[in-house]
Amino acid sequence: MSSAAGIAPWSDDQAESARMVRDSAAGFLDVARARALRGTMPGFSADAWREMGALGWIGLLVPEEAGGSGLSMIEMCALAEELGRGLAPEPLIPCAVSAMLLAEAGEREVLAQLLAGEAVVLTAWQDRANTLTVCTDAAATRRFLPMAAGATHVLLPVGDALHLVDVRDCEITTEATHDGGHLGTLRPGAGRAIGRADVAAALDRAALATSAYLLGGMEAGYAMTLTYLNTRQQFGKIIGTFQALQHKAVDTKLPIALTRAAVEEAAVDPTPAACSRAKARASEAAMIVGQNCVQLSGGIGYTDQYDVGLYLRKAMVLVPAFGGAALHRARFMDLTPETEDA
Repeated sequence: MSSAAGIAPWSDDQAESARMVRDSAAGFLDVARARALRGTMPGFSADAWREMGALGWIGLLVPEEAGGSGLSMIEMCALAEELGRGLAPEPLIPCAVSAMLLAEAGEREVLAQLLAGEAVVLTAWQDRANTLTVCTDAAATRRFLPMAAGATHVLLPVGDALHLVDVRDCEITTEATHDGGHLGTLRPGAGRAIGRADVAAALDRAALATSAYLLGGMEAGYAMTLTYLNTRQQFGKIIGTFQALQHKAVDTKLPIALTRAAVEEAAVDPTPAACSRAKARASEAAMIVGQNCVQLSGGIGYTDQYDVGLYLRKAMVLVPAFGGAALHRARFMDLTPETEDA
């Protein structure tokens, strides 16, 4: 049995579980809310964050015995798609990674706060751009922490252990991003060791969930563009009847379909190679689709008031997150050397 989109080999139970997660997001996530939060600090809603905790979203991948929902990447990807459609600014995917790591390391107190939406815990694993290598140097500056102004705690890989740092004990500076959010740079402070966890494996899940977020944004932007093409008139005709624009629309749809296939297949069996293939597809496609949708929307597409451009701006920020297209394509080839096409 395929998924709701008719591509990935999901069972009936898996498809139903994904549908229920999607339904939980219906009416909660909308672009107008995301637009209103652009350029603010911390850039997301504390009330919405607590509601996400109450809905079980933050702990979706955390085992039930640790207080989470104990679900799989199928449900996580379904949720991430809806987040992408609504351009949700809350750092749910990075915090879902932290929740997994806190559970694995055995830290229950802060995990409970995070799952309830009362804390925001980011994992500071990256010390430079264009890398998937986890930085474990205690003194190294950590970079690219999403929506870091709202963080309450930071997880810091140090050696073979995780350290939990209260943000009041470290220095965080922020820099604005194209989508109206920001990224943080962390200069570590004193923390306490809480145990060990597989950060690299959690990052694979984050890359896959980010791919699903990008997929949701692509589909929403494309749907908006089709509506425009089917209503806008020029020279007395609906512009969607012009063959040149029809060809461009088809060229825009194909990368979306390929991304969905890669994301949904990886969700069933999230191996490192499958996650890298999905992220490579999504990162490449998101820029193609975003640029095409802006172009197909004509002059209004280039204005800030028109929502289709917001999807491109979000893609510009998320494409390099957890590794960009080139990095994941190279990794996929290393992991599957006999495969010629990523």
